[in-house]
Amino acid sequence: MTFTNKNRFLLYFFIFILTLSQAQNREKLWQEPLDIPLLLSGNFAELRGTHFHAGLDLKTNGREGLEVKSIGSGFVSRIRVSTSGYGKVLYLNHPNGTVSVYAHLKKFAPKIEAYVKARQYEKQSYTLQLLPKAEELKVELGELIGYSGNTGGSSGPHLHFEMRDGRDQSPINPLSFPIKIEDHQRPQIQAFYVYENHTPSKLPKSYALTQKNDSLFTTNLIKTAGQIHVGLGIFDRQDSSYNKNGVYRIQVWVNGIEIYNYQMDRFLFTDSKFIPLIVDYYSLRENRNKIHQLYWHPKTKLSFLKDRSKNGRFEVEPGKSYQLLIKTSDYSNNATWVETYIEGVEANKSEPETPKGKSIHPEQDYLFEFGEKSVYFQKNTFFDTVHLDIESSGDSLMVDRDRFPLVAPLVLQFTYPSMDSLERAQSAIALLRNNRRPSLLNTARKSSHLTAKSSVLGTFAVLRDSLAPTILPINFRDGQNLKNFRYLKIRLKDDFSGVKNYSAYINDEWVLFEHEPKTNTLTFDFNDLEDKPRRLDLKVVANDRVGNSTTYRAVLFQNP
Repeated sequence: MTFTNKNRFLLYFFIFILTLSQAQNREKLWQEPLDIPLLLSGNFAELRGTHFHAGLDLKTNGREGLEVKSIGSGFVSRIRVSTSGYGKVLYLNHPNGTVSVYAHLKKFAPKIEAYVKARQYEKQSYTLQLLPKAEELKVELGELIGYSGNTGGSSGPHLHFEMRDGRDQSPINPLSFPIKIEDHQRPQIQAFYVYENHTPSKLPKSYALTQKNDSLFTTNLIKTAGQIHVGLGIFDRQDSSYNKNGVYRIQVWVNGIEIYNYQMDRFLFTDSKFIPLIVDYYSLRENRNKIHQLYWHPKTKLSFLKDRSKNGRFEVEPGKSYQLLIKTSDYSNNATWVETYIEGVEANKSEPETPKGKSIHPEQDYLFEFGEKSVYFQKNTFFDTVHLDIESSGDSLMVDRDRFPLVAPLVLQFTYPSMDSLERAQSAIALLRNNRRPSLLNTARKSSHLTAKSSVLGTFAVLRDSLAPTILPINFRDGQNLKNFRYLKIRLKDDFSGVKNYSAYINDEWVLFEHEPKTNTLTFDFNDLEDKPRRLDLKVVANDRVGNSTTYRAVLFQNP
């Protein structure tokens, strides 16, 4: 080998080693947030009641306390502690401009926990939001950042995980990152519907599906006329997981021309207000059928909808035939198809049914008054023209039922000139629900009337709550010696309006009790006490949403 060839060999070898090292480093930029095989109980952008699901719900084997790791290096940019929503949640900023989110945590890793607890004592509040500076809470790839839990609005132990674009906080499909989910399951189509000359208060026609093979379904010949679109009852599953999750992509072709394309790679949180135009709200409320409409309503303004010309609706002309082809697929490209045929017939020329109720046009304001009660609809309260049954009966005001989605809340007012100040303070407008506890609305109180906003239709009345919250000890009693106790537990409950706030003190110093509304418990950690006083004078004060207050006191002791 000549000197030149030897140098060339060494150069190639160096480049090979460098390339291999870079590839390995790239692989190490990210890792999964849990050390167990990842199974989903919820996937990205599935259609929840009021929102697109912003991330993945990762199963934790039905347990709390699993170690949650940072998926990459970066720093903690946001921390929230709440009794609702995400509960205990961390937001981590990464060098590439993305943000990872870890929600419903049981607790944070020690250094983060200490940082949060210090601010809770400083602000004298369990719930808070913090925005640490970049240099305060740095994390490395794979570093422990917390423990999985069930806090906030979670309905069971799991880790809610998101990836976001740091520029606008728009959620990104986490499956586009190195998140490994085993998935060989095709989306499952349960039902097929046709919407003929659709109006907001008209149910679609259902057609039975016949399975031709593993991936193909069909229906009998569809005979119809005029403007139509279709809908599906559909869900997706992943391997080893029985949960019914959302679908990633839906495409529709008519005679080989694509007329609809739905694909969920990212969205904005403001997009969620259009969910009732994607999921058939009327069918869901009236028949409990969750139907994904393959149609873009003219008022649907979604950030990810780029081509509005493909709105999913098409004209069926008499004497003509049409091939309708639908493809549903998941992120792993497992696909299920529906192929059916449509024959155009002469349109039914019968007189259209005259709608009943009060007509509400989106372009106008409406005020309906019934003596001491009234309801106001501002312009653009609804997406479409609707017809509502509105009437006053006794102490209640019926504003139809929850069958049409509201874009903006309606405004209710109840006038009671003879109501005294105490009664007015303890009263609130409530949404009455069949066989369920009334839901109190945030109510403004003035000299002679109560005012509230509601985001749903229904029946409303003024209810009074004169009962204060209850505060009861769980694992101790007044006068007890608490030697070797680590935690102090209290049950805090309000059966009507609900707990608004609470505070706790030991020897006149504010102390942190963690609130878990799902179990109505307050928990104090004795490790928070800097010194160990022998006598503990405990005081807990709780207020409900209408101002009723309760104070609990106890004297406790700790042996030296």
